[in-house]
Amino acid sequence: MKYNFDEIIDRKDTNCMSTDGFRSYIFHDEAGIMKFPYQDDEFVRMWIADMEFATPKFILDAMKARLDRRILGYTKIFDPGYYQAFKKWTEEHYGWSCKKEHIVTSAGIVAALYILVDFVTKPDEKVLILTPSYAYFKYAADYNKRELVCSDLINENGYYTINFEDFAQKAADAKTTLCIFCNPHNPTGRVWSEEELKKVSEICRENNLWLISDEIHCDLIRKNLRHIPMAKVMTDYDKLITCMAPSKTFNMAGTTLSNIVIRNDKLRAYWQERYYLTENPLSIAGVQAAYAHGSEWLEELKGYLDGNFAYVRDFLAEHLPKAKFRLPEATYLGWVDVGAYLPAEDNLPKFFADKAGVLLEGGNMFVQNSDGYIRLNVACPRSILKNGLNRIKEALLKYGN
Repeated sequence: MKYNFDEIIDRKDTNCMSTDGFRSYIFHDEAGIMKFPYQDDEFVRMWIADMEFATPKFILDAMKARLDRRILGYTKIFDPGYYQAFKKWTEEHYGWSCKKEHIVTSAGIVAALYILVDFVTKPDEKVLILTPSYAYFKYAADYNKRELVCSDLINENGYYTINFEDFAQKAADAKTTLCIFCNPHNPTGRVWSEEELKKVSEICRENNLWLISDEIHCDLIRKNLRHIPMAKVMTDYDKLITCMAPSKTFNMAGTTLSNIVIRNDKLRAYWQERYYLTENPLSIAGVQAAYAHGSEWLEELKGYLDGNFAYVRDFLAEHLPKAKFRLPEATYLGWVDVGAYLPAEDNLPKFFADKAGVLLEGGNMFVQNSDGYIRLNVACPRSILKNGLNRIKEALLKYGN
């Protein structure tokens, strides 16, 4: 391989969420007073959705080149090369592109969700999501004091599908005006088929819903699959908003620059009037480089992740056969049901921190329809993955005995 995904990188003392912020994020221990049987340096970190791999050199080089210009003043995207790189990427990888004038930028997709929920819904209206769900879909509704409506996915031996009857019924409520949709889905890892996307789109059209399609994981799919943007299915739907970013793909979440594709002229004008953003000059350079030069690196990354997931599958089958796990079609996050081993435990992050020295996010962080699950981040060197899985195994088997 050209790129070294086995390298272990020390992230301590960089204000990194994974190493320096886990206490407040996972355990709400803002004061840092919680005691664990493990020292902070001893934890295996498999929780937050960034990677333990180096951000690619071509991105860092682009940022360094921008630093060499020596002034970091007020900055907006004027260079047409930024859009051309994004357009080339989406055409090559998804067979789709958007109009340049439809793109606005946001300091991350989560920030966009908080703003968009307020823009497109009224205080007495409802937001529909599929569960289990990325928690910030719920938080965006809660923050704006909108009622959240959940449609549980159907779980058949770890393979999740949409309950279209339930989804349609909840979408038909006159007070439901927005659906936040995750494509590919986090945390289950589903890559929705064209047929599934068409059914979702038909239900949203019939009920005149706004549809926000969060596609941040769209590049991180297994090698034999292909992502279909919702915009490729809903080619003319004015109330579709597509959210994309290279942050997950290239491990550059800290640069917080996302592309939000808004077709609706009125909404886009409303956004631009009220959400004036001057972009970070280093973020612009990094994102443009990612889309211009990232294909080869991404292919090697996907191959490494496929190998990591195969290792997880085989390890669980051999050592923890009662755990339910299916290879995800997308993301670098494994969705593992360990409920058979821990029927009495409802705080899984605390259990694994105390008993295994592994930091994980439990199913209770994914809204509902997720009891007994852990979300396992496998975007790490295989040596770390093996260590973490062995610790998880020992804790679960010891608990069972």
